[in-house]
Amino acid sequence: MSTDSVMELTRDSESSSMNVAPYRADQRTARKPERREASFLDTIVGRRGSLRSILNQLEAVAGAKTTVLIAGETGTGKEVIARAIHELSPRRNSNLVKVNCAAMPAGLLESELFGHERGAFTGAINSHVGRFALADRGTLFLDEIGDMPLELQPKLLRVLQEREFEAVGSTRTTRVDVRVVAATNQDLKQMVRDHEFRKDLYYRLNVFPVYLPPLRERKADIPELVEHFVQQFADAMGKTIETIPEETMRALVGHYWPGNIRELQNYIERGVVLSNDGIFEPGPLETCEPPEPEIVNPTLEEKIRGEIIAACESAKWRLGGPEGAAARLGLKRTTLFHKMRRLGIARPARRAVGASFR
Repeated sequence: MSTDSVMELTRDSESSSMNVAPYRADQRTARKPERREASFLDTIVGRRGSLRSILNQLEAVAGAKTTVLIAGETGTGKEVIARAIHELSPRRNSNLVKVNCAAMPAGLLESELFGHERGAFTGAINSHVGRFALADRGTLFLDEIGDMPLELQPKLLRVLQEREFEAVGSTRTTRVDVRVVAATNQDLKQMVRDHEFRKDLYYRLNVFPVYLPPLRERKADIPELVEHFVQQFADAMGKTIETIPEETMRALVGHYWPGNIRELQNYIERGVVLSNDGIFEPGPLETCEPPEPEIVNPTLEEKIRGEIIAACESAKWRLGGPEGAAARLGLKRTTLFHKMRRLGIARPARRAVGASFR
């Protein structure tokens, strides 16, 4: 299932009721209100509350060339928001080109973004047109921008500022007119502080920030999303689902959904597979647990706390990078950050200049 399907789905009716009354298929098909001319925003399911104001922001920024940075947890639909910006813009008739910055190493990513000349490196038997050139007069979506290698970030910064670049192995400068939309599920501000992301690139990307709230903060949207996904998967499987019991809907609305809309979609698909007799009867919801188990042994907790503090002090409280505390402990930076937060470990305040030592 593609990421686009997480939120971008054509609706056959108006939004469902805000309550969690039992869903019936005949109620859905009976509604045929007159519609205004369709917009791409009309294809996005779940547009109540905070998402409504976000979509209003998209309509305001879409017509400009402004760079947009979309932040949010995994599964919240960042790619769909990027597509909405493109579809609402004057560039809609040109290409929307997508690149996942976490999916390839630095050398390959540079070639993928900027292209390369024949013979530029071993194995380059043909020239390759990069994604920036393909997105000329269109939109380039850089997903997982926080995973872009540091050594490649200056070249991206130059394209954003100067609108020009050179392909790998080429001395010819290529100028492009590309609107960049970037997305991340990481805390780029913290990455800047940890020297894992360039400060100048961060500010160049963060011209128009958009934050997508997690599904647990959008409970009013869940009934509509559930109804839509049930109908979608039932149609695809040749099944008829006429009813979603009230207790089932209440359980879905109250669930934490750490994987957000993507997790909900997958759960509904499994539920439709298991359902019979026209009633949506999914399996039990998984118990939501914290990312890491709680430490119940105080002695062990103090030992781990001491190891983390020692590593942070040795790294001068720098978490990321090859010499950072995370690398010293053999952990990912994000994992170390969550451990520190759970154990109440914080970087000590810097001593004021001129303070005496006693």
